[in-house]
Amino acid sequence: MAEVSAATAIVGGLVVPIEGEPIDGGTVLLRDGKIAAVEGPGFEVPADAELLDATGKWVLPGFIDAHAHVGAAEESQGWAGQDTNERSEPNTAHVRVVDAINPADQGFRDAIGGGILAVNVNPGSSNPIGGQTAAIKCWGRTVDEMVLRAPAGLKSALGENPKRAYGQRNETPSTRLGIAAVIRGAFVAAQNYQAKQAAAAAKDASERPVVDRDLKLEALSMVLRREIPWRQHCHRADDIATALRMAREFGYELVIDHGTEAYLLADQIAAASIPVIIGPLFTSRSKVELRNRSIANPGRLAAAGVTIAITTDHPVVPINFLIHQATLAVKEGLDPVTALRAVTITPARIIGAADRIGSLTVGKDADLVIWSGDPLDVMSRAERAFIDGREIYRYDYDRREGVFAEL
Repeated sequence: MAEVSAATAIVGGLVVPIEGEPIDGGTVLLRDGKIAAVEGPGFEVPADAELLDATGKWVLPGFIDAHAHVGAAEESQGWAGQDTNERSEPNTAHVRVVDAINPADQGFRDAIGGGILAVNVNPGSSNPIGGQTAAIKCWGRTVDEMVLRAPAGLKSALGENPKRAYGQRNETPSTRLGIAAVIRGAFVAAQNYQAKQAAAAAKDASERPVVDRDLKLEALSMVLRREIPWRQHCHRADDIATALRMAREFGYELVIDHGTEAYLLADQIAAASIPVIIGPLFTSRSKVELRNRSIANPGRLAAAGVTIAITTDHPVVPINFLIHQATLAVKEGLDPVTALRAVTITPARIIGAADRIGSLTVGKDADLVIWSGDPLDVMSRAERAFIDGREIYRYDYDRREGVFAEL
């Protein structure tokens, strides 16, 4: 696969910038890894730009899955590649998923083949406090090259998963009230830690006591200072109510992950301007919390004024099916424009990377995908993908498989 020149002009396609109206016969100019122009017909392409004809194609920003475990729950590796849950204690706020992500995981290539160029990788949901998330691009030799923001949030879980993980061991927490108590206790400890730091800082340097560092409390303090969001795994309406209650108590920025029954509290969620990352949607009702799982739920939430993103929760649903979940949600009532925003600019904002990805906007990273047609049509496919202006993927119709660039 040939390298892309410093300037590339993708011309003639239907450009869907997400933040702005679609442009039929538009041009997207990529220069030095950034989007340099998004223009309509008649735009004069710079003489030094390589032309790429996208006539009859759709041009969109790379999709984003705001909640997945790709790289930490590796494909076909069994226990050796399973690094999502540090089950040694209920509060593991200090662990960082960035330390567990394997860029060689096949899941990243599956993601790119499905038009997904960025993902927020979360720790798992066995612990009430599971650890720090990382927002990364889907291409790179090391995770350090891929990082957009780390930490991008702090993962927490309510409901069945931590109940099962610790209840089976006859340890705390084995109930919903125990889970909430663990979380509250951790935040109170972080508040006390911050108070000690503030008191020490107020003293003269010669009299200033040393406050020993505590990595758990440092991570929780980032949440209390609203530097990163609290990523709350919760399905059932009563657990969602608990999530809302604790967010009010401690004043942190809340994101609801999964939100299977969020539609039952949609008015409260919308009034509090709390986004819901809904999904996975292509699953059986494998546990009690999922009894009201429905592909119609994204449309119900959006109609009530809730900001939504859509997730596969990979590997629960293979990550390349992200756009197909959006498609079937449209079939069940979700507005198509909202559906595309739910896999682009909305997740970009949730993970704190909207200044770089999520829309075709001048100055953002040149991360985009050329589709054969409307991506909400299940017969369309991602034909070419660019990250930082470099073509890293192309679908070969003769071989009927994707071809990737060399890392």
